[in-house]
Amino acid sequence: MERLAQVKTWLEQVIPGQTFDLAPASADASFRRYFRVSLPNRSLIVMDAPLEHENCAPFVHVAQLFGAAGVHVPEILAQDLTQGFLLLSDLGSQTYLSQLNDASADGLYRDANAALIKIQLASQSDQLPPYDSAMLLREMHLFPEWYVAKHLKVQLTPDQTAVMENALQLILRIVLAQPSVYVHRDYHSRNLMVSEPNPGVLDFQDAVYGPITYDLVSLYKDAYITWDEERVLDWTVRYWEAAKHARLPVPEDFGAFYRDFEWMGIQRHIKVLGIFARLYHRDGKDGYLKDMPLVLRYLRTACDRYRALGPFLELLDELHGSEQAVGYTF
Repeated sequence: MERLAQVKTWLEQVIPGQTFDLAPASADASFRRYFRVSLPNRSLIVMDAPLEHENCAPFVHVAQLFGAAGVHVPEILAQDLTQGFLLLSDLGSQTYLSQLNDASADGLYRDANAALIKIQLASQSDQLPPYDSAMLLREMHLFPEWYVAKHLKVQLTPDQTAVMENALQLILRIVLAQPSVYVHRDYHSRNLMVSEPNPGVLDFQDAVYGPITYDLVSLYKDAYITWDEERVLDWTVRYWEAAKHARLPVPEDFGAFYRDFEWMGIQRHIKVLGIFARLYHRDGKDGYLKDMPLVLRYLRTACDRYRALGPFLELLDELHGSEQAVGYTF
């Protein structure tokens, strides 16, 4: 309650003389919270990011980069980085997740592809942290630490640990061979808003400079919604064609590009399972448990396609038993 009082006091300073109502807009997996500020003639969003846990400066910087690229991001109307407050324009409340269906998907994803290409075309190597081997490997190590040890309560044998590490090193080598661009890092249906112009892009403060397929994986192997592979292939081909036309550094052969896409997905799914387990066991957030089965299915399906990952897939089988036996229940 003290923090909310601080938010209200700050708002009274940056929009003086105006009456407003404050209501929760959304929260995310971090310590950030968002409130909708309802004014007589419009609404705004205030981001509350306590300084002891969060830093608003990356959000401000990435908003400038993406905005300059022509992407629809919130306008920063006021900021107090010391207190951890930002006042933002309101992109609405209709997430892609809430609006995606068989009829709307083609159009919404076409717009998402176009915005992603704008972000990637603006890329400069010195503006964002590198998505380097240390970061990628640190992310994947969340899997044995939080998902295997804490969530499944399994202690890996030395042989199993060797299989795990060999797989992670192989994945790392393949994804690091991809060209680098700006990477949003959470470019999915909960962070894209149906808006004008479409889409509105949120939650980009963790952006980095890294593998070109990463955001496409976030979009089409989304932890919160799934599509038939035929449609995913079609949308991915459309992105690849547009990216080639825009002279982005994608392979000339779509098969090579899709292989990169799948291996990047394997890295992301390993990471996400670790993050979801950590959110539950460390932070007490159980809302992500229901999303683990889909992420595991993505992971197993992709690993099954590449012979080099056979030992890792066998390890997943050892950890879970058959799919039927565990029923993907968490």
